[in-house]
Amino acid sequence: MLLDHELLSQLAPLELRARKIVEGFISGLHKSPHHGFSVEFAEHRPYNPGDEIKHIDWKVYGKTERLFVKKYEEETNLRCYLLLDTSSSMYFKYFSPWSKLRYAIHFGSSLMYLMHRQRDACGLITFGEEINQFIPAKSSYSHLRMLFSEFEKLLAEEEEINQEQRKTATSKVLHEVAERLNHRSLVIVLTDLFENVEQHDQLVSALKHLRHRKHEVLLFNVLEEKSERKLDFPDRRLRMQDMETGSQMEVVPSQIREDYQKKVEELTHKFKLACSEFQIDFEQLDTQSEFDMALLAYLNKRKRLG
Repeated sequence: MLLDHELLSQLAPLELRARKIVEGFISGLHKSPHHGFSVEFAEHRPYNPGDEIKHIDWKVYGKTERLFVKKYEEETNLRCYLLLDTSSSMYFKYFSPWSKLRYAIHFGSSLMYLMHRQRDACGLITFGEEINQFIPAKSSYSHLRMLFSEFEKLLAEEEEINQEQRKTATSKVLHEVAERLNHRSLVIVLTDLFENVEQHDQLVSALKHLRHRKHEVLLFNVLEEKSERKLDFPDRRLRMQDMETGSQMEVVPSQIREDYQKKVEELTHKFKLACSEFQIDFEQLDTQSEFDMALLAYLNKRKRLG
């Protein structure tokens, strides 16, 4: 589905927006080279020799010419935990109508809606310098509605334009999460990775801790690409402020843009390599981009987990 900030903002409640995003995404999959994903991951699974013929969905066969059987609740038992960074830097926006936090909440709610359709259990963990909220994973519809309610509270808080400076301590939080999760889970992290560069090694160590505990990890790096990756600001002297520490500096973007982009690319490449070494999926999200490729990344991960 195309990302239409204005249209989605007019829809209420959040559950309706999530359903709109997911249904648009699934509809698009029917018309894309990824044909079949929407069926396989929503309410069906491929037919296997030995399955009872009476469970074959012949309507789906008529549309896809592929055999699928209806999936039942006992066939899925994946636990998913969504870790959402709510530090001050996530409130940033410049070109996009939505802040990184608002974008991440809509994407996260879409993931949860998709998980519920797959009958997977989903939990929510919000964090800044420490864990703010830890909601265990469940698969019921009432639980899903409760999670949407928590997202709604975060959106309302953003509307109040909270000026409190809240830092990030992702590595500390991930170490704690690794210890607290007793069952093998899929851990999905939504963050802008805005921490000191010196702490990136600690973050990789925390991600490795999750893998050591047998958890699967999918990390989404949420940024406004035009401003934060490309530094594509107007070429005049600007005063920039660190939203987490309050420190300021004046810059002329055109004078530092090339060097800035090079350093960002180097850091990103290094982090990707570290993630790849430990079988951690790393995806970049742009707050001005569509949700479809990110949702597809989740489905690909889900497929590998069986």
